[in-house]
Order: sequence, then structure tokens, then C-alpha cells
Amino acid sequence: MYKLLHNFQLKKFNTFAIPATAKFYLSIESLSDLTDALINNPQLINEQRLVLGSGSNLLFLKDYDGIIIHPQIQGIQRLKENDFTVEVEVGAGVKWDNFVEWSVVNELYGIENLSLIPGNTGAVPVQNIGAYGVEASSVVEWVTGIDLITMNQRIIHRFDCEFGYRISLFKEKLKENFIVTSVNFRLSKKPGYNLQYEGLESKVREFGEVNLVNVRQAIIKIRTSKLPDPSVYGNAGSFFKNPVVSDDAADTLKRLYPDIPVYSLGSGFSKLAAGWMIEKAGWKGHSFGNAAIHDKQALVIINKGNATGKEIFSLSEMVAENILQKFNIRLEREVQVVG
Repeated sequence: MYKLLHNFQLKKFNTFAIPATAKFYLSIESLSDLTDALINNPQLINEQRLVLGSGSNLLFLKDYDGIIIHPQIQGIQRLKENDFTVEVEVGAGVKWDNFVEWSVVNELYGIENLSLIPGNTGAVPVQNIGAYGVEASSVVEWVTGIDLITMNQRIIHRFDCEFGYRISLFKEKLKENFIVTSVNFRLSKKPGYNLQYEGLESKVREFGEVNLVNVRQAIIKIRTSKLPDPSVYGNAGSFFKNPVVSDDAADTLKRLYPDIPVYSLGSGFSKLAAGWMIEKAGWKGHSFGNAAIHDKQALVIINKGNATGKEIFSLSEMVAENILQKFNIRLEREVQVVG
């Protein structure tokens, strides 16, 4: 069944804990719920819309004058499998880390490095989440959803998802016109680990041998040591993307700042550490009103208790402008700003 509410308070539905209100809130639990809701409430058809997962990547600057659509479709189902791989269909409303835990318990490899990333599974292909050397695009097979223009179900295979660094077809061309209802993943039955990220293997071995459980525990320990708990300080994890620049630009910065982390991506491009630049520029721990740069991870902006969305946004703009002046690097937000 669907649930439709008016003047809905969103403070508990965004991890920054910003007290914004939505004109309409629609929760759906199945593919047919959205169609039923629109047939029964035709006034919703022309409203601007925003798809909400767990709100872990949203910053509200003001109330939302439209309809928030909240897919809460559950379920984890094993589909085709052979001796080497298994296809798993996961509902958009399943908490991502619950699925990662499920994969570890079932001895399936491929997403253990993405442990403890907040959010629901439906947001995974939209953002093409990634951490510690792994991106979701390496395991997504296809995405099922509803085309909000035609109101038909649509299946989009991985090669058509236009995955890039924290970007996808769903975040760009299909933004506001497509709702993910489930995601199909191909996971491996055979052991295979990605421990290339600096310090990861040594952290895993603190727990004992290299296995799925210990890789997950190591990732969780690293993340909890660096990132604030949203229940204590509202935040959305990394606020900015790590910039991708030409190798020539990276070499120029390396000459000026020999200790700047640079990660070669091949094909003439390198990735820089945005958090390092923000810290180097002196922003770590800096406050603006009730917003602040986290004192343990400069890539994270926190709500110290009563911050407005505009305070958080203003702080991010000051940081971005300073980084542009100091390093000639333009930071892009990973967080979606609404309003």
C-alpha cells in the first residue's frame, strides 16, 4: 500500500537533520503503488518531485514545494547462479549496509569494501557509490524502475547506466523522471579481495586472516574512526567529490606540494584528495554558525546541532572558493542541494 501525507516534516528523513517540510510525501512499497497513488490523486501529476532514499545525500535549503517519493520496496532474492557467480535482486528500500552484511554472511564477494556506506540500495546506482578501491558499477548488472514520463516499468542494463565517478544516467539525464525500484547485482562465489587502498590490508590483518568477515570489520573500523555518527552530528559523509584532473595538472600540484596524495586513473588523468586540500588550507575544525568542518575528516561538513541548510551550504561555498584560489582546483559537491 502507498501512504500519502501533506506538509510532511523531513528532519528525520535527512541525515543533516535539517527541519524542512515537504508539500506532499508519498511512500510506496511496490511497483503498482505509484500508479495507484496518481490515479487516486491526480493533483500530484504536475507537482515537482524528488526521490528520497534514506536522505543521506541531501541538503535542504528550504521547504520542498512538491512531492517527495519514498520507495520502501524490500527483499533480497537470489536469481541465476553458477559455480562462479550469483545474481541477486535487491529492493530499493533495503538498507545498503544490510545487503552488504547479507553478502558477507552468504560468502559472496564484491561489495565488502562498501561496508557501512549509509543510504538505501535504490541510491547505489544513482550515485555510483564507491569506497576503498571499489565502485558499485563493478557489480551492478541492471536497474529496474518506473519511468515517470510514461509510467511504465523500465529495465536499464549496466552498459546503458552511463556510470562515472559518483555519477550515472539516473543522476543526470533521468533525474526527477525515474524511480529505482530494485537493483540486480552480480556477486562472486570465489574469493577475491581488493586491498590496494593504502593501509587497508594491514588493518584487515589486525583482525586475523584475510577473509570476508575481517575485510568488512576493517572497513567498518576505518570508517567509524574517521566519520561522525549522523545521530550525534548531522552529516552526509563526504561533502565534495575527489577532483579528477589531467596528469599535467596533478604533476604541477605535486611540484608545489610534494605530499599531496595523487592517484593515477590512467588515460592521462589522476584523482586528487579533496580532504587533503581542505585540511591543508586550514579549514579542518572550522565553524560557520552551527555548521563546521569535521575535526577528524576535512571532507565532512557537520551540523553541530541547529544548523540551517543555508549555513551548511554557505560554509561549503567558502571552502570551495578558497580551494579554487589556493590550488586552482574547482571542487564539486557530492551532496545534492535541494532549494
